Amino acid sequence: MAAREWAPRALAAAVFLLLCPARAAEDEVLEPSICFDFQSSSIFGGTKLNVHFLLYTPKNPDCGQLIDANTTDAVGKSNFNATLDTKIIIHGFSVMGTKPSWADPLIQALFRVMDVNVVVVDWMSGSTAKYISAVDNITSLGLQVTAFIRQLLALGSRESSIHIIGASLGAHVGGVVGNFFGGKLGRITGLDPAAYKFTKASAEERLDPGDALFVDAIHTDADNFGIQIPVGHIDYYINGGKDQPGCPSPRDFYKYLICDHTRAIYLYISSLEHPCPLMGFPCSSYQNFTAGNCLDCSSDLLQSCPRIGLLERGGVPKEELSRQAQVFLMTTTAAPYCVHHSVVEFQLLHPRSTSTYIEIAFRGEVNRSFIQIKIPKHGQVGRGVIPHDVPLCRIHTVVLTLQARSRIISLWRSVNTDAIEGRFCTEQLPAQASGKMFCLSQNLTLTENLPYTHDLATAC
Repeated sequence: MAAREWAPRALAAAVFLLLCPARAAEDEVLEPSICFDFQSSSIFGGTKLNVHFLLYTPKNPDCGQLIDANTTDAVGKSNFNATLDTKIIIHGFSVMGTKPSWADPLIQALFRVMDVNVVVVDWMSGSTAKYISAVDNITSLGLQVTAFIRQLLALGSRESSIHIIGASLGAHVGGVVGNFFGGKLGRITGLDPAAYKFTKASAEERLDPGDALFVDAIHTDADNFGIQIPVGHIDYYINGGKDQPGCPSPRDFYKYLICDHTRAIYLYISSLEHPCPLMGFPCSSYQNFTAGNCLDCSSDLLQSCPRIGLLERGGVPKEELSRQAQVFLMTTTAAPYCVHHSVVEFQLLHPRSTSTYIEIAFRGEVNRSFIQIKIPKHGQVGRGVIPHDVPLCRIHTVVLTLQARSRIISLWRSVNTDAIEGRFCTEQLPAQASGKMFCLSQNLTLTENLPYTHDLATAC
């Protein structure tokens, strides 16, 4: 540009700065000149780490500022606000080498809940295609994230204000970082922490409760990519931790492959976007929970029902976190995922010399849900937990069907069908301390394979 062209523009800029210094300075910070996004990588891109720290704040919630962690005072010259809490998002292994589809929804969900700093750790170039290489990079990545957090602390942030949200391998990166800080970071949330190479790893090499003041983990793929063992103060096992409802069939192979694993991420996003609670019930196993053996919010380890999301310690009092606790819950097939849980119970008037199976279905305003309960031979009571999408008081009908002992016997006795008599009761969880359930006023007679329908009018 010629000098004569430059001079008038420079003079105008100087006048603007003189007359509006505050506005000019503010605009310089509020509107980054360039919005940065994730790097892309490929199987041929190598495995060397090239970490980018992308900062989002209430001043730039949609525009990532690239922070050069190697430059002195780079964070101080950014929009970072040390008076706010900081959420650090760390992705995991990438097959495709592209930005995770859940990254932007998670960032925006966090901003809808609270004013925070959000830092996205983009290590795409070191996490693509070769899983073993990505695992080998975890310690080096943990050191870089640790150095970055130390810059935040130098600006006045508190260790307790740092919350790492790690997906898959990213959860264990969070564990490594937390270990470097001696467990003094505020919180680490693991979204289906990775299993391979970590199930038998030492506590120092993976996520564990000692890595932060509070560690919670959501398990959705414990029979495949996700770790099965508990790794936090509270571990949520969604639908038992595997085989998530609504995931596609093997015909859509890639989505089938990752659906269960990524469900933890979308559940977490949903917990921030929707008011209905994703509440977990403490129990020794998923089988015991679904069998109706853990009906309230108390156990040997917890006296509360924790909730997925940003509640401090999941809503659990601090004194209850001395030991690890496993909690269980069911979900629907799609967002907002949350359901209500109720225990159902059928009490036989007369014990039988064979096991009894009863299908129990709830018909609500829109959907129908059902389970099968078993009354063991010579026993009188069968129970189970049924999920439903509306509160129990809005379930208008219950349908009970006595199942045939076998198809052959049922055909052979086509006229002489079996029948039982008993009482039906139900209660929405968490159960009341009184232990009093709602029961239908009269005994029911169920005939094999013939659905019995009854109105269900419980109080709200």
